[in-house]
Amino acid sequence: MRNKCLVRLGFLALLAGGSAAPPAAASPPEDARTIVEALVACGTRHSLSSWTDTKRGIGCGRDVVVRHLEAVENESGKRMRVVVDKFETSAPRTKNAPVPMENIYAILPGTDPALERTAFVVSGHYDSMPSDIMDPATDAPGADDDASGTAVSILAARALAPTRARATLVFAAVAGEEQGLLGAKRLLEWLTKQRYTVGGMITCDIVGATNGSTDRRVRVFSEGGPDGIDSPGRQMARLVEEVNGKDKVRLVFRLDRFGRGGDHRPFVEAGLPAVRFTEPLEDYRHEHQTPRVENGIEYGDLVKFMDFDFVASAADVVAKTLAEMANAPAPPRKVMLGGAVTPSAVILLEGEWDAERAGFEILWRETTDARWSVLRTIDTGNRTSPSSTFEETLSSVSTDNHYFAARSVGKNGKRSIAVAAVAAVRRPPGYVAADAPKPATSSAPSTASPPAPRPDRPEKLEVR
Repeated sequence: MRNKCLVRLGFLALLAGGSAAPPAAASPPEDARTIVEALVACGTRHSLSSWTDTKRGIGCGRDVVVRHLEAVENESGKRMRVVVDKFETSAPRTKNAPVPMENIYAILPGTDPALERTAFVVSGHYDSMPSDIMDPATDAPGADDDASGTAVSILAARALAPTRARATLVFAAVAGEEQGLLGAKRLLEWLTKQRYTVGGMITCDIVGATNGSTDRRVRVFSEGGPDGIDSPGRQMARLVEEVNGKDKVRLVFRLDRFGRGGDHRPFVEAGLPAVRFTEPLEDYRHEHQTPRVENGIEYGDLVKFMDFDFVASAADVVAKTLAEMANAPAPPRKVMLGGAVTPSAVILLEGEWDAERAGFEILWRETTDARWSVLRTIDTGNRTSPSSTFEETLSSVSTDNHYFAARSVGKNGKRSIAVAAVAAVRRPPGYVAADAPKPATSSAPSTASPPAPRPDRPEKLEVR
């Protein structure tokens, strides 16, 4: 199994655009086991436990994560840098009292000045809990929830550290998830303060077991959206499936499991592309449970219930997804749909100039379909000016029977997250904007200059 995993991760390095092979220890199930066992050995990683005890508590867990990420940092020749983000926060599950927290980030800077401030993020939470969420003293091994997700973040960092991506990659391990998504909220705040735009975020939470399931695909949860205007996370989920295949991921069209939440939520609420990865079948006797045996049933989130082949597989999916997104051109800034009450739909695109963009794909789907298909490809490679606004008429295509979207395609074949088309604003005849200047009342001839040509006039492009 180790050799198979090494071959697979070498292929991932090529997908990400790097020429160096991954180091010999990259991402096999045995490495996942090493990370998880080291975290479990801390006894508890409750966020309200000790930050200073090196043998037991959340501080012990932090040290495990830092040690493994610093090893990856060294393997990268210091291209990657590790940051320990210390902060103070409060919430009902801290009794509304300020408490210390620490997140750990491994940052692999982007190589393209146009995209280096765009960050694609994977995160797991390294805190744990026993049956009582407010009990920081009782053992809380947290092997699956969520040493497994923390391990996936570290394994993805190791797989992609030798590669180069246009955008920045952030591999995070956050605290405070069980106390109210505190580390994830801080992660988003920190990224914003560092002037990063989040291009996509994956939280890996409970990705360590299969519990006898014959379906070994990782579940990808994503929020929906208004009629025909799916959320950025839903568009990202579709890209995850397209890149990895239906045999690797199972799309679940809801924000999270019923009645539960995760660290992608703050990003979703901020309108950003974010999804949750979770194992195919959970066993609730092995989550949020103090280790014990009752009526012959063993409770507790223990290493013995883990499936490390699955952890390694989840890390592969994460790495491949990040490599696609971080090497693709930026998605269109805006996609608008016109042509209502006419026989032909009109797509208007706005996007930043990108020398590495080959063009755009216009996507469509039946209103009852879950997945996009490519309707038309627009080649931008032969244009004569760096116009950022484009228009395409879809002759004899009704606006009524389908939903539409568009995405960027790079010269390297990488595709961005799709952007759903929203209805273009229709103005009634004679409409004048409220803030438009009033007509002059003087009878004197106007001395105003004639209007200048519009630089943003849509450019007609070659269609293939």
